[in-house]
Amino acid sequence: MFKKQSLPVIKITNAGWLYIALTLFLGFAGVNTSNNLIYLIVSALLGFMAISGFFGKRNLSRIDIDAEIPQEIFANKEFPLKISLKNLKGFFPIFLMRVKIRGQSLSEKGTVPLFRETLFPFVDKKSYSSGYMDISFKKRGRHVIKEIYICSVFPFNFFVRCRRLGASFDFIVFPEPKKSALLNILERQRLSKGEIQIDKTGYESEMLSIREYILGDPFKYINWKATAKTGGLKTKELSSLAYQPIVIDFEKIDIKNIEEKISCITYMILQLLRKNIPVGIKIGGRFYKPDISNAHKISILNELALYGIEKYDSE
Repeated sequence: MFKKQSLPVIKITNAGWLYIALTLFLGFAGVNTSNNLIYLIVSALLGFMAISGFFGKRNLSRIDIDAEIPQEIFANKEFPLKISLKNLKGFFPIFLMRVKIRGQSLSEKGTVPLFRETLFPFVDKKSYSSGYMDISFKKRGRHVIKEIYICSVFPFNFFVRCRRLGASFDFIVFPEPKKSALLNILERQRLSKGEIQIDKTGYESEMLSIREYILGDPFKYINWKATAKTGGLKTKELSSLAYQPIVIDFEKIDIKNIEEKISCITYMILQLLRKNIPVGIKIGGRFYKPDISNAHKISILNELALYGIEKYDSE
């Protein structure tokens, strides 16, 4: 079991230690010499320290945070996490603010990635600013980001002040895709069954008609003969191919290591769907009918991500 460690509320920097030592030295010197000029200098130093405390604490107040998490996150693959820092103060901007986060697995106790951070130099009053940090998780399953800290050295770099925010974000990490020979076997089985040509438009088979060029159409499909006759760009409209669907039976995949099997199946599903081949899966007593939609892909990947994992409360 790991021991949870929180960031200190306040930490003295090297410059801060030097400043404190100088202040104490001059203070003792002033007491011993009764020199009014030294008293004034010490008073000014203490005043700067008081100002540092006031504005430093004010800088950390009334701050909210939001995170934009990608829909597809895979284990051991870095992804950009978008962080938006919101300044709710009406009269005071945010200066030199670092956002530090630490993710935790809800499906494997003891797994805590290191802190990741990003800097926000300035956020105006009643405004927000966005930044990115690259983050990754080693294990598939449910994860949560709930240790979110804001830290700043503002205004004089004497102290690093931190505060923990109450926001949390949970999400599912998909299995790590791993290439295997299984995909080649399925491809050979699919090709042996053949493909069906349908009358839906696409860019794969025979020409259905010639139409006006639409911005974004590939230039290689422009019909130059028709274009020369009419004086306007014309595009070939081709028919699409309907591929034979593939159903993966999880239990029949001959890979003993469960994690290896899940990773290989994940890779197969991604590759097949990328080629617009309908794919389904039988897993854990559930059957997902072959489809090529994005919602279908997310449902299957969620099922694979949570296979054999029991959710528990991490508190």
